[in-house]
Amino acid sequence: MNEQVKLPRLRLGVYPTPFYKLENISAKYGRNIWIKRDDLCGVALGGNKVRKLEYLLADARAQGCDTVFTTGGAQSNHAMLTAACAARLGMKCILILKQRGVTERLGNLILDDIYGAQVRFMDTDSYDDIYNEMRRMGEELAKEGRKAYAIPVGGSTPLGAVGYTECVREIAGQAAEGPASIRHLVSATGSGGTTAGLLLGAKLYLPGVKVTGMGVDDDPFEDIVPGLAAGAAELMGQSLDRTPDDFQMVYHVGQGYAIPNAEDTPSIEELARTEGILLDPVYTGKAWAGMLKLLREGYFGNEGDIVFVHTGGAAALFAMELG
Repeated sequence: MNEQVKLPRLRLGVYPTPFYKLENISAKYGRNIWIKRDDLCGVALGGNKVRKLEYLLADARAQGCDTVFTTGGAQSNHAMLTAACAARLGMKCILILKQRGVTERLGNLILDDIYGAQVRFMDTDSYDDIYNEMRRMGEELAKEGRKAYAIPVGGSTPLGAVGYTECVREIAGQAAEGPASIRHLVSATGSGGTTAGLLLGAKLYLPGVKVTGMGVDDDPFEDIVPGLAAGAAELMGQSLDRTPDDFQMVYHVGQGYAIPNAEDTPSIEELARTEGILLDPVYTGKAWAGMLKLLREGYFGNEGDIVFVHTGGAAALFAMELG
């Protein structure tokens, strides 16, 4: 391993987050299943985006920015966490959200308001339209002497993905104490950055571990994830040395992005009723249900432990029906 480049980082979350074996679920399914609780990262209601924002907002500060833009669906957990972190840093936060999904003042939209974010909706299916609007608004702010920093959907850039290499470093240390014999890392994939960080992190800190992304949207993540991972590796002064079986995308979208799958509800309820853990119906719930389906089908083989990375999103439970 080459010497790593130390990138600027703000400390926003409370780390390490818990890592432990799901005793009841493991007994039921006859396989050691562990969970990484990034829903307990200490910011708002928790979630994976905080690790990314530690690097992205450090970059924003280094550039002298006082305003941050980001985007997502109406109930975006990333947007809410960006608002929370920006508030903590004294930065103005402007959320330009797709007018899709639950746009009533429920769930994350209540939290966006509590954190003082300015929320605008755009009736578009194209993030390019939103990024163009960010550029236009940024130019207007510049005339007022302000400087804006734009974060793409999900914070999924090579710099954002670096945050999840740090997550794998944490997992590796916790697994040694567990002890856990990890063979698989599984997470929801909604924009690609988290899974990319897990892929690179596994290469650096858990060699031989396979990363499986559970796609909750139908973008071509089999291409997006390795590209982001390679970009993150370059930023860190590392290389992404791929092997044939190190990463796979499995899609569990159902009727569409941000639409709950009724067939996943029993799996969400099972985890709540056996382990006391809440999953949301459009990200972690889909990923968890999809992972259990793969387990029943023999996808994970017979050896090694499975780690599910809980990426947060519980506020969505207060905005939509499980289905």
